[in-house]
Amino acid sequence: MSIRLDTVEIPVARQKLEGTVLSPTTQFPGVLFVHGWGGKQEHDLSRAREVAGLGAVCLTFDLRGHERNAGQWETVNREENLADLCAAYDWLAAEPNVDPGAIAVVGISYGGYLASILTTHRDVRWLALRSPALYPDEGWELPKRKLHEQNDLDAYRRSRIHWRDNRALAAAAGFRGDVLVVEAGNDEVIPHQVIENFVAAFQQPRSLTARRLTGADHALTEKSFQSDYNAVLVKWLTEMIVGARAGDAASEVERHKQATSGHESARH
Repeated sequence: MSIRLDTVEIPVARQKLEGTVLSPTTQFPGVLFVHGWGGKQEHDLSRAREVAGLGAVCLTFDLRGHERNAGQWETVNREENLADLCAAYDWLAAEPNVDPGAIAVVGISYGGYLASILTTHRDVRWLALRSPALYPDEGWELPKRKLHEQNDLDAYRRSRIHWRDNRALAAAAGFRGDVLVVEAGNDEVIPHQVIENFVAAFQQPRSLTARRLTGADHALTEKSFQSDYNAVLVKWLTEMIVGARAGDAASEVERHKQATSGHESARH
């Protein structure tokens, strides 16, 4: 997400004024949305439209085992869904109008779990997790559906887990970008301990923002909950994207000043 600086001459009264133009390049930030288990990309379209208004290229997609590929619901595993996410990321990053160094990933529940792991495979600048799920590393190759049949899954999620003992948490520990973690206040699927585990796992982020949607359930079934989440997400992405642009502009101006100062010193 670079800023271009050009010097220009403005004609006036048979003279020329020196000016400087700062403008964005033709590349824009990319935002990749990842739905949860049993979800679909349609759930992300409304917020993707809002984020696109910030000047970002947004991509939503359906993981295998969902919608068109629902026939794989009983067999698809985490490895395959992670491959789906990597493929979606690569497609977005390869778009000519997307800056591959300025990509945000927004994951919900299972999508948040996968998004955290994605950061160890791809360059993610901004990571937003809403009610991120957590699973034991064991049985990675098993069908995802089978994980919910394990009687100890809920107990696992209610346990305090160190980041070294879980792949998704370990990925969080190594992430150095900006992070948003959103918790549903009355989440009946993801216990509060999971959120605590994720927040504690982020050891060295550029920034970490945690928000709680009071009274909200896991699926955000009420429109007010959805509106609250959209507002939190869009506000955060606005701060990230606009802040990054301002930083790029400031850096470009500083480089220009140093270059100009060098030329002036050479003349003296």
